[in-house]
Amino acid sequence: MSTITTADGTEIFYKDWGPKDAQPIVFHHGWPLSSDDWDAQMLFFLSKGFRVVAHDRRGHGRSAQVSDGHDMDHYAADASAVAEHLDLRNSVHIGHSTGGGEVARYVAKFGEPQGRVAKAILVSAVPPLMLKTEANPGGLPIEVFDGIRAGLAANRAQLFVDFPTGPFYGFNRQGAEVSQGVINNWWRQGMMGSAKAHYEGIKAFSETDQTEDLKAITVPTLVLHGEDDQVVPIADSALLSVKLLKNGTLKTYPGYPHGMLTTHAEVINADLLAFITS
Repeated sequence: MSTITTADGTEIFYKDWGPKDAQPIVFHHGWPLSSDDWDAQMLFFLSKGFRVVAHDRRGHGRSAQVSDGHDMDHYAADASAVAEHLDLRNSVHIGHSTGGGEVARYVAKFGEPQGRVAKAILVSAVPPLMLKTEANPGGLPIEVFDGIRAGLAANRAQLFVDFPTGPFYGFNRQGAEVSQGVINNWWRQGMMGSAKAHYEGIKAFSETDQTEDLKAITVPTLVLHGEDDQVVPIADSALLSVKLLKNGTLKTYPGYPHGMLTTHAEVINADLLAFITS
């Protein structure tokens, strides 16, 4: 397997496919998954001649199940370590859900200052802040995230069945075309990772205020979000993010779920390609 070791000694697994002289597209996965969640996008962009790179977040997939560092700063630093190791330049960074938060922090703190990033894309992403606070009254109450933590601690295997069977892909909606294979693959990816990383990652994706990250990003940034996202409500994420970005573009999809990268891959891939090549 291809791995790097970060400054704090964490082994991070990554994939690096395609011509090394082609423009890199770097994919950042959501909670509690792995780089495998990007299969449909990586194969698509590989067929278009791009170099495609993705890593497993610490504690997720095939990366080390370390005890510490399950927060957005470490996530971004780990992503930067991969980009520096591979010397990726003129890159497009695409993040889904928690991975969108990782992209925002990486681009603001590392990617732009190092001159490595050409564009960014946030898909069904958690920024600017999911948690309801006095400053963010439209967010979700802490009880929502406490409930996920309780479910994970009590029976992670069952939670990781319920999530993809229900809200993640919109399979709980009337008329939805349910794929058991997609559900099984979500469960497989989740159960590969560390319960501690997943438990502490809930705080990372729900309580990290990324307002300043979004304000700091100057590269062209595409914000994509499903209007029927039951996991990261569009009104509290994408609609706010695009207002904070200096060079942001918003595209929404009526009826699309949180996991639209999988359920509607052909549509999303075409829109990603159009933005990247524009």
